[in-house]
Amino acid sequence: MNLNRMSGITKASIVSLAMLLGLSACTRDYTVAYVYMTTSKTSPGLIDQYAVDYESGALTPIGTPVAAGNDPVTLVASPNGQFIYVVNQLDSTVQVFAVQGNGTLVSKGTSPIAGTLPTAVAIDPAGKFLYVTFTYQAGYSAAKPGPGGVAIFPVNADSSLGTVSTVNVGNNPVGVTVSYFNNFVYVLDQEPSPKATILGFAQNASTGALTPVPGTTITTVAGKTVATGYAAGVVPSAIAEEQTARFVYVTDQAANQLIGYVVLSSGALSPMVNGPFATGLFPANLTIDPRGRLLYVVNYNANTIEGYALDTATGTPSGAVGAFATAIGTGPTCVAIDPALGVYLYTSNNLDNTTSGEKLTPGTGGLIGIQNSPFPSSGSPTCLTVVANGSHSTELITP
Repeated sequence: MNLNRMSGITKASIVSLAMLLGLSACTRDYTVAYVYMTTSKTSPGLIDQYAVDYESGALTPIGTPVAAGNDPVTLVASPNGQFIYVVNQLDSTVQVFAVQGNGTLVSKGTSPIAGTLPTAVAIDPAGKFLYVTFTYQAGYSAAKPGPGGVAIFPVNADSSLGTVSTVNVGNNPVGVTVSYFNNFVYVLDQEPSPKATILGFAQNASTGALTPVPGTTITTVAGKTVATGYAAGVVPSAIAEEQTARFVYVTDQAANQLIGYVVLSSGALSPMVNGPFATGLFPANLTIDPRGRLLYVVNYNANTIEGYALDTATGTPSGAVGAFATAIGTGPTCVAIDPALGVYLYTSNNLDNTTSGEKLTPGTGGLIGIQNSPFPSSGSPTCLTVVANGSHSTELITP
């Protein structure tokens, strides 16, 4: 999460001064953020680019869609919002893009992953290391199934990627999240039930290396990596940690549930005693608002988004008023919230080739459709991310 580059008081003072001086609307920057969405209909895939209107949250295409690799499936922004890292599944690569002054992207290079079929990506809050989960270690494939791993890329001073290293995990890792504090990394391993698991690691802040925390074991049996960790439901689909690094949440697409965990001081996870919590049909992805108080889940089969208010003491999610089973586009795959104002929410809708926009109420979590939503895309959206425009502040996260 980006740190606040301009305090709310300072920004309010500037706006007030502008009003007093009678500055015209044309001198003000109404683009508060940019949305970048990967799409896979074409080969190679494309990245759609949108500007977010400050007052309404409406999306306006900027430039033309940018070429990615084959089957771009997910992406993540650097903490400063100046670079985007796109994971191309069929190429088994990570592509680096720089965010230009007008919000459009320009490619800065591509790095291969030391494995095949990457599935998820995360970057640490310092912007020093990029973590990419991949399905198969060397020597394994769909024809010869075997364990996967995590590719660890050091991020250079110019935001390019350095020499990759790996850590082995179990079969079918599908998600990864990095703590905002405490230097922990959690990998979601979609083993067949009852072996679905979360693997916890302590991150070396200097090298990016991962060491299992208590409750996670990585061993080798008959030449294959075997990983065990914390139970993660039937078929877990996505993972996220809230901004104070005290709670972790996992969606389970088979059991239609949200599972919550408390992060212990060692990095081990303890299931919330009053969970799991109901979702809609086939929850595919989740996100937490920049204040760490609201959580949203998109349900792929139900074509809905659901909001949950998070108890700041216990992490327990409860239904957010006005955000229960809100209809969005068809086949939502990802959800993201703008990091500047923290009130505009967007989903990538894979089956109707759109992105939906909602405005959330910070106090209650309620959702109101943004005018002209849904917005068209290039085709078959897979995921999206949002970065603050450089002239706008980002939410400040404090533990």
